[in-house]
Amino acid sequence: MTPFVSVSTEGALGVITLNRPEAINALDPAMIDAIAETLAGWREDPAIRAVLLEGNGPRGFCAGGDVRAMRSAVLAGRLAEADAFFEAEYRLNGEIATYPKPVIALTHGVVMGGGIGLAGHAGFRFATAESRFAMPESAIGFFGDVGANAILAKAPLNRALAFLMSGQAVGAADARVLGLTDCIIAPEARAGIRSALITAAGAQDVDTAIVGLMQAEGIEPGETGFAAMADALRPAFDQASPEAILAAIAASPGHEAFVGLLASRSPLSLAATFLGHLAARKARDVREVLAIDLALAKFMIRQPDFAEGVRAVLVDKDHKPAWPPGGFASVPVAGLVQAIEKAS
Repeated sequence: MTPFVSVSTEGALGVITLNRPEAINALDPAMIDAIAETLAGWREDPAIRAVLLEGNGPRGFCAGGDVRAMRSAVLAGRLAEADAFFEAEYRLNGEIATYPKPVIALTHGVVMGGGIGLAGHAGFRFATAESRFAMPESAIGFFGDVGANAILAKAPLNRALAFLMSGQAVGAADARVLGLTDCIIAPEARAGIRSALITAAGAQDVDTAIVGLMQAEGIEPGETGFAAMADALRPAFDQASPEAILAAIAASPGHEAFVGLLASRSPLSLAATFLGHLAARKARDVREVLAIDLALAKFMIRQPDFAEGVRAVLVDKDHKPAWPPGGFASVPVAGLVQAIEKAS
């Protein structure tokens, strides 16, 4: 086990707490293994009737996977180590999505990348009203992974692509309409809801008890500004390629800031995100989506965009990535398609 994950039982509720607040609970390999081992141990334990996922610290639930460490592994030639990280992370995402007992996510603050991979696949998802959700991978030369496509495939295509391609953080109201959370709660209600979940885990019908808690504690979080913008750009997201989408948005007056954001992203990332999401909409289940993610992840970390993007955003923090020249014309589309086809 690792000090970055705390495990406890409170009545019939098994509690897994991410405990790396200085890094907004970013997931390292030991944390992923600890969560997976805990879930495996509780799977057949009759004393545990539900599982709670939560994050320690004021800044948020989870900022994602520790991609800085994966960049270091890639640059040092330890590709097998990086591959193993994504294999373990996606296997955990699939385990949460298909777990035989109710899994509850109680999130706050930052819920991004790998944090969505944990919380988004839970059967019951609470988020505080000040939460911020994002899949920011297009800014670091990667793509929207962790099975998020399986969740977002249920949202309108324009909203899903706008969220994934831009990497823009959205509030709780938009997260709910995107399908990333179920119930928005007041921040000050989190501790009380946590206590109520302990009681719910001991109820005769656990699912019904949790739903009742959601109905009692849920609040209306406000306007869905991101979804409204994506809806205004719906025809643009019907285009057949990411470059055509950008061109169509650029031709739509009033969206200059969003165009600038998309233009700053890695062209390779935009292509991988676009193709991966369309493939996910045809997938049979979440595990097939995660298999596509794994094939794309192994391809993407071997491209220069990944090391450069992580450098710009998380290492040097100059936010000035020097993407490989050539733009969309230089994107190895054939390699992306081949990776997806092998996994599908």
